[in-house]
Amino acid sequence: MDEQVLRELADRQAISELIYRYCRAVDRLDVKLGHSIWHEDGIADYGGGFYQGSGTGVIDLICAQHAKTLNHSHQVTNILFHLDGDKAGSEAYVTASIQVRRDEKLLLMTIWSRYVDEWSRRDGRWGLDRRIAIRDFDEVREATAMAEHDMGKRDRSDPSYNVLPAEAE
Repeated sequence: MDEQVLRELADRQAISELIYRYCRAVDRLDVKLGHSIWHEDGIADYGGGFYQGSGTGVIDLICAQHAKTLNHSHQVTNILFHLDGDKAGSEAYVTASIQVRRDEKLLLMTIWSRYVDEWSRRDGRWGLDRRIAIRDFDEVREATAMAEHDMGKRDRSDPSYNVLPAEAE
């Protein structure tokens, strides 16, 4: 493989890791980790009805909202890239599942979205310049839990931090 191909593979992997890190950050309520994927001047557009502002601000909002829920999980698939030197664009499909309790009912909210992202490498580090989160469709339905789960934690006491150090430190 030539040097250009290896560089593109490394860049794709680095950006993919940041997208995955975002999911980990909001699922573990790890604000510091969530802030680390953004460049300082990054902009987030999650729609006028939810949030438009700084990238770090959307992390603060999402983590605060998720802290009020029972559980949540984000999965990312179908990541496509366009690389152009120290700039890149990507589209990633995301499914977010969120459990809440309302009026003694357990509800499951599922949101299918796409992250349309603009990235840049600055001082050797890839970071998010702009994210447009496009909600394609969603649903809320009553759910029945199969069992109580107590192993996973929504903070840095989660067992995953024993094998994956806190990337933002």
